[in-house]
Amino acid sequence: MPRTVTVGLDGSPESLAAAGWAAREAQWRGLSLNLVHALDWHSFTYAPLTGGKSLARWAERLPHDTAARLRRDHPDLRIVHQQVTTEPVPSLLAAAEDSELLVLGSRGLSRVTGVLVGSVALSIVARAELPVVLVPTGGAGRGDRGIGSATTASAARAHSEVVLGLDLGRPADQLLDFAFDAAARRAATLRVIHGWSPPPVSGHPLLWSTGASARVARELAEVLRPWRAKYPCVEVSEQAVVGSPAEHLADASDHAALMVVGRFTDGPRPGPRIGPVTHAVLHRSAAPVAVVAHG
Repeated sequence: MPRTVTVGLDGSPESLAAAGWAAREAQWRGLSLNLVHALDWHSFTYAPLTGGKSLARWAERLPHDTAARLRRDHPDLRIVHQQVTTEPVPSLLAAAEDSELLVLGSRGLSRVTGVLVGSVALSIVARAELPVVLVPTGGAGRGDRGIGSATTASAARAHSEVVLGLDLGRPADQLLDFAFDAAARRAATLRVIHGWSPPPVSGHPLLWSTGASARVARELAEVLRPWRAKYPCVEVSEQAVVGSPAEHLADASDHAALMVVGRFTDGPRPGPRIGPVTHAVLHRSAAPVAVVAHG
């Protein structure tokens, strides 16, 4: 079976923005696009206010009409579409089983309140083994230069970074490879942010702080060294910053084409979960967020 990018549809502006983002990503990767409409996933929330027969017809035509619009912008892209009638979380995960990415929409409220991510999207992120990208309506076109994007050249330059949130305690290969690859495909700078908090100060605070900052910066550079060698075309900007990683990443999302964060699949608590930093970024990012599961 050919590899695909799968996107979930519910008729909302967010899911349509996600479909456009997924189409560009599929074309970048040389993959097919799989549109999946889960009928139980707010199927009629965004439908016209008409009778039952018209609603059923709208639900039936949603993936077909979305595919037709995407084919106009991406005539060389292979697009398939399907509808599933079971619960949206297991059905979308099953539909994406052979995919490289699963893409969903998220509802942007404002920069103050951040992104309102629905229970379906959060449940999928917490369970998925493949990378999941959540696309807010306003962030769908960021940095998508050269592939049917309406983004202007100046706006593209302003949002030409891929931003990676990296925990130096567990710098997973899957996460680093995804971020470097995403930056390479976009010809974008990769900005790597590691947030850390100093332990209680002993001795002279200024000397201790300077030494600790230098040590963390060296550790970050060492972790990135082999990935710079693997992706020599990617320009890398390193930032080891004091304070909450989520705060720094949310601020960085204002100028990002894509945010990349991780999700631990192992740990002391069994079952599906999303870490606090990733959870905060999902709710506050102004740009699309890719969540990469890793051990």
